[in-house]
Amino acid sequence: MSALASDICADFLVEAREILDQLGEQMVALERAPADRECLNAVFRGFHTIKGGAGFLDFTDMVAICHAVEDRLNAARNGSAPLDAEAFDGALQALDLLVDMLQCISAGGTSSAAPAALLASLRASATGTASMPTPSTPTAVATAAAAEGGDGLDDLDFEALLDSLHGAGGIPGDPTAASVASPPSMPLPVTATTISRPATANTPLEAAEATVRVDVRRLDAMVNLVGELVLARNRLKTIRPRLRDDDLDRAVASLDVATSRLQSAVMTARMQPVGRVFARFPKLARDVARQLKKNVELEVLGADTELDRNLVEALADPLVHLVRNAIDHGIEMPEVRRRSGKPEQGRVRLSAQQEGDHVAIEVRDDGAGIDPEKIRRSAVDKGLIDTESAARLSPDECLQLLFLPGFSTRDEVSDLSGRGVGMDVVQSRIRELSGAVQIHSEIGAGSRFAIRVPLTLAILPTLLVEIDDDVYALPLVRVIEVLPHQPGDALWIDGQQVLDLRQEPLALLGLRDWLGAASASSPLPACVVVLQSGEQRFCLVVDRVRGREEVVIKALPPTLRGLPGYAGASLVGDGRMALILDVDALLRTGLRGGMAQRSSNPPTNR
Repeated sequence: MSALASDICADFLVEAREILDQLGEQMVALERAPADRECLNAVFRGFHTIKGGAGFLDFTDMVAICHAVEDRLNAARNGSAPLDAEAFDGALQALDLLVDMLQCISAGGTSSAAPAALLASLRASATGTASMPTPSTPTAVATAAAAEGGDGLDDLDFEALLDSLHGAGGIPGDPTAASVASPPSMPLPVTATTISRPATANTPLEAAEATVRVDVRRLDAMVNLVGELVLARNRLKTIRPRLRDDDLDRAVASLDVATSRLQSAVMTARMQPVGRVFARFPKLARDVARQLKKNVELEVLGADTELDRNLVEALADPLVHLVRNAIDHGIEMPEVRRRSGKPEQGRVRLSAQQEGDHVAIEVRDDGAGIDPEKIRRSAVDKGLIDTESAARLSPDECLQLLFLPGFSTRDEVSDLSGRGVGMDVVQSRIRELSGAVQIHSEIGAGSRFAIRVPLTLAILPTLLVEIDDDVYALPLVRVIEVLPHQPGDALWIDGQQVLDLRQEPLALLGLRDWLGAASASSPLPACVVVLQSGEQRFCLVVDRVRGREEVVIKALPPTLRGLPGYAGASLVGDGRMALILDVDALLRTGLRGGMAQRSSNPPTNR
């Protein structure tokens, strides 16, 4: 394949994936409202666009399946064969096959032909009422358009007209194409309607000229360069007070503003709407609900909320687990809902909204809710927690047991659940994204899984703290407040140090102890940073708090990779390396005997 053809193929694969994501959502919407002409046309246009690109690149298997679906949709458009359950099942099966074909082509392989039975079924249902007039001839096309009262042909009718005049152009080398493209037997009644496309403003061509596809590697390179610029800016801001030069102050202030604007512009260029992922879920929900014989409606909100492109794709798998679990575990069977006084149709809502420099994503259902006592008993029975520890857990803490590896409330293994994997994978993946996931549930009313992730993983607002001369960074979004601390302020309750903060006992963890560092030779007044980890707050004792600083996240040094408690590294304004701490891991490994897991030799970040 030539370089030009390779570039065209790459563009086709990107565009086709986007179209297929949209088609899944559009097909589910069309199934709910088969009379929606606009939605039907959009679905037809999607398959038609993919067919055109696939035909140009000689992907004959893709062309064949798109052509079969087009025929079936066209029969629905002209009224000869309305869409039924069999048609939707066939079209959605074709959609899955197209996704598999794209993945195969992307991997450099050759896609397999679509099942002959599926193609035959689509074509048979499309031609089952051949005696009725169809817009397969120019006369029928123009007449159909006029009958709808339009002043001209829309884009789809125009394409159908071209197909009838010049051939569908469907499958390269297909001997049947000539018979499909037979010339019209009677002149076109141009007086009935206008067949030239109207010139309109804001056409797709104009929209395309306003956008440019950019290689992701170029964007990543820009982000890295901006990161270096941010580090240089921070360094200048650190040394500026020592020089006490008015001209330098003004120059650094200007550089600070320009760097912030450039940083914002580059980050915005990497943003993508979460709708790119959300578009996959209506079809997923429909397929899971049908498999389980449940009646479920998926509501999607906030699809235009934007995130860093790396985060958008990384969220796909966790959200698949949550939506699938909401339907499988949360939503009851229709007869059960009816006996409970609920509508037979359950509702699952997938929503997103920006909150400051983070995005909140929720998966909520109106199902049976989660019974904390059942979770407690199941965890003990599976040996995931001892009886004594389980008895001390509050109802909210019991819900967190769902994230334990190997946990499942199902006694039988099915295609969807019972294997003890899923929720622990969700939490691990979200934590890798510097995010957090929380569970809220009410028995009989439903459950809510709340995910919170940063807008970007490239640059992180942090609070810098110190132990001796070493600098550590805490994600600012996890910081609640900073307080002065004296050793005598601590209390001991049930073998754990706590701090009584406004009549609320919070677990107290010393960062020096967690690191295994030697005690300070001359103890100074320390500080306490109150941190949030999921539903729990705790206090971290540090020597000093340096203040807030935006840091560029870098990979950990090889000696620290795999150690719990460290999320990354960065250079701070004075040129020293700062280790970015994982707040969740701090709490998990630092309390109730977790100190035994720590090395006696603390890592150095100098």
